[in-house]
Amino acid sequence: MSTSEAPAAATVIPIDDVARQHGKAPAVATEPPPPAEASAAAPAAAAATAPRKTGVPFFRRADRGSRCVALVDLVLRVAAFGPTLAAAIATATSDETLSVFTQFFQFRARFDDFPALLFFMVANAIAAGYLVLSLPFSAAVVLRPQAIGLRHLLLVCDTIIVAMLTAAAAAAAAIVDLAHSGNLRANWAPICMQFHGFCQRTSGAVVASFLAVLIFVFLVILAAFAIRKR
Repeated sequence: MSTSEAPAAATVIPIDDVARQHGKAPAVATEPPPPAEASAAAPAAAAATAPRKTGVPFFRRADRGSRCVALVDLVLRVAAFGPTLAAAIATATSDETLSVFTQFFQFRARFDDFPALLFFMVANAIAAGYLVLSLPFSAAVVLRPQAIGLRHLLLVCDTIIVAMLTAAAAAAAAIVDLAHSGNLRANWAPICMQFHGFCQRTSGAVVASFLAVLIFVFLVILAAFAIRKR
């Protein structure tokens, strides 16, 4: 008599139990993000991981206009130094002696004989010295356009110098015109008919000084424009 044994039932081990036996958590399938979210997140991730570009402050686009104005200011100061120095030197050396009949009767024309010409010479000398002293401040503004304090300082000093130089040039121009034309009502004869060298030097100095006044006016306008723009 043959006996047949029933097959043993197969044991089913859940996947969770196998993962727990090996000490690992079951892998959870994650669905990929929608295409719209993936495309929006990609640039943000790239911007976060990309190195930030830092430009050199000297070449910042926001300061280019102010830097150009400051550079023009520096060039104008160098250009104004020549006329003021030339006017001061020409006036200080305007000395001419005129002999009449004999050497015992001499007439002399000097700039210090006229208070207006003396003031004119001193004012031009001060303006020339101020321009030299202001060059480092102007160069600092070129390197640092955001330095508004230096711009205000230069604007105030330029206004004072241009006022003083204009007054001195106007007074000297009146004396030079009187030397050339004279005054018939006051019986003042024109001395330029005899003192040619004296009149030529003083006339050239007045022209150079008025040229410096014009440059200073441009400096004041540029400084005001730069301050208003900032």
